[in-house]
Amino acid sequence: MNFKIPRGTQDILPGKVELWQFVEEKARDLCRRYNYKEIRTPMFEQTELFMRGVGDTTDIVQKEMYTFEDRGGRSLTLRPEGTASTVRSYVEHKLFGNPIQPTKLYYIGPMFRYERPQSGRMRQFVQFGVEALGSADPTIDAEVIALAMEFYRELGLKNLKLVINSLGDTESRNAHRQALVNHFEPRINEFCSDCQARLAKNPLRILDCKKDRDHELMGSAPAILDYLNEESTIYFDKVKKLLSDMNIDFVVDPNLVRGLDYYNNTAFEIMIDGDGFGSITTLSGGGRYNGLVQDIGGPETPGIGFALSIERLLMALEVQNISLPITENLDCYVIAIGEEAKLAAANISFKLRQAGLSCDQDYLDKKMKAQMKAADRFQATFVVIIGESELEKSAAIVKEMATGEQEEIQLVELTNYLQQKLS
Repeated sequence: MNFKIPRGTQDILPGKVELWQFVEEKARDLCRRYNYKEIRTPMFEQTELFMRGVGDTTDIVQKEMYTFEDRGGRSLTLRPEGTASTVRSYVEHKLFGNPIQPTKLYYIGPMFRYERPQSGRMRQFVQFGVEALGSADPTIDAEVIALAMEFYRELGLKNLKLVINSLGDTESRNAHRQALVNHFEPRINEFCSDCQARLAKNPLRILDCKKDRDHELMGSAPAILDYLNEESTIYFDKVKKLLSDMNIDFVVDPNLVRGLDYYNNTAFEIMIDGDGFGSITTLSGGGRYNGLVQDIGGPETPGIGFALSIERLLMALEVQNISLPITENLDCYVIAIGEEAKLAAANISFKLRQAGLSCDQDYLDKKMKAQMKAADRFQATFVVIIGESELEKSAAIVKEMATGEQEEIQLVELTNYLQQKLS
């Protein structure tokens, strides 16, 4: 029987995985500078968590979740996004009681959605995301957006477009909701069944519909910005000023609603312009979700965050021909000639690795010439050659591959010698 990888997933092999490691380390370093701490949550949760947190009117909950019953009859779901799990952990472990607030967290891990696989969109995908819980200050909205933009900037991406909107507070959203109902209700039978159901439950979701996005009523739908009360307007103006002060360019799009029910006030997406991206031009998105903590059983707590796809990021880097500074060379390759030398080589490699050097050796009894070719394939900086004559003198020949220069070094001095050369 020939086993194949499940549809919508991928194997990340050596040669590619180094790119993943590089961008993940960049994300961790950036979060360190912004003082966000890593959190790791389970890959599956109670289904009800996502129905309440993400929203039962969203495409994610209605069509895309991987849900199953365990042997105890409990309904569990592979996490489709990271915010609900992070907030659940925040509530369960009472992080709101920590003296240092807001609580600033980040995560990097796999998410799962049943979608039609296409370039940049997988059924198992990896997200990097941040969540800041406990502050309703627009300053932290700007900080979260700045962190996301800086991540892309430091990786070298160009032609980025930051799009922002305000979804308003509860009062503003209720006024906008009624305006949407009045706008769509007379002709709702012209829309898909999903939109017809959303009219009563959450008419804002109609604006996010992929099937009916070209319907004429979409372009003339009431904009949330026209229904913001004074408090929401002042808040949004502060966010825009903070971004301008940071020299972060943005475009206000009153039709930006995001795909999850928990968003309010600030919402944003980072897009990329240019050929080669097909219909998927959004790299990441996020926003404020005041009210989500209460929905999951915690105290009244404001929050904001974003998430981005690592797959989509790597696709963007490839399209823009941006090469990451990946170093795959080996510090040292140990070549052994003869059985006794092979035994000694194993001990030499062990000691070099203990000292922090990357090191490898031949395990297939290849001839000297083939071993040298292997060292070249590994892009080894140095080759350590040991044979019978070297063993008798407790020494080794050290060759620098770039220059071809070589010298005999006593084994007791080998580690220090290579460390000094490599530094």
